[in-house]
Amino acid sequence: MNLYRGYLTLFPFFGHNGTLRSASIFLRLEGLNMKTMFKNPASIERKWFVIDAQDKILGRVAARAASIVRGKNKAIYAPHQEMGDYVVVINAEKVAVSGKKAQQKLYYRHSGYVGGLKTSTYAKLINKHPTQPLENAIKGMLPKGPLGRKLAKNAKIYAGAEHPHTAQNPTAIEL
Repeated sequence: MNLYRGYLTLFPFFGHNGTLRSASIFLRLEGLNMKTMFKNPASIERKWFVIDAQDKILGRVAARAASIVRGKNKAIYAPHQEMGDYVVVINAEKVAVSGKKAQQKLYYRHSGYVGGLKTSTYAKLINKHPTQPLENAIKGMLPKGPLGRKLAKNAKIYAGAEHPHTAQNPTAIEL
């Protein structure tokens, strides 16, 4: 007996040596579910978390935020769906980098024209756009393509200690 997709089918089964085998070995497959799991986006419970990045290492903050935004901390994680939570990162301008990265780490952007490659160091970028290094780090840890661009919007990054998401009652996360 083999239970296959909800139907009970009877057929003789011969083993590799030609003997008639017991049909009970097929009963182990009855609980096996090989279907791809799809969760309805409306049924996914979204939570809000807040991370204080003051004096924390840039990469560690970004890795934790990207993991939560992606949904890897949930048991229902699926890499092809958006089922992550929202993350609010505060004090992004006070994030720490080790060694000489403040002077040596370079960020690149291109204008789209020939010879339009622009570079800036971490120190210059953090002075001009305080949230940009953390945004770049989180986006770099998310998948590339439409899903990654959609997930990047779930990370809210603010330079100071104030944020407009207090109504969502975010849970504080310690790193």
